[in-house]
Amino acid sequence: MSDLLERLRGRGWRMTAQRRVVAEVLDGDHVHLTADEVHARAVTRLPEISRATVYNTLGEMVTLGEVLEVATDGRAKRYDPNAHRPHQHLVCGRCGAIRDVHPGGDPLADLPDTERFGFTISNVEVTYRGICPSCAGTA
Repeated sequence: MSDLLERLRGRGWRMTAQRRVVAEVLDGDHVHLTADEVHARAVTRLPEISRATVYNTLGEMVTLGEVLEVATDGRAKRYDPNAHRPHQHLVCGRCGAIRDVHPGGDPLADLPDTERFGFTISNVEVTYRGICPSCAGTA
């Protein structure tokens, strides 16, 4: 059973056929699919699944904190099942590919008190941008 399915079951989430298929499609390392990509893959496993069901299921998973919603540069939102392992993202500026990265250090600790302006910081999101090897080869 996938890590995401196990986490959802552990929360007592009712596992319908549609929810199971969406979770299975999202399972894996470095998975950052758009809702439409999730739907396209889900239809191959469960032809009757609707786009609305996929969007609603993704929204529920985000609300539960089991999937992260990743938005970059005005592109379609992507969904990241790696919600429980601290990581940052590396984004290709041409094709929009996203990879999880695990840089050393603590980005929260790296921000000096003088740069916090009295904020109580609860979360840090760092996005590294560049050109992926596939796009660099087509330059």
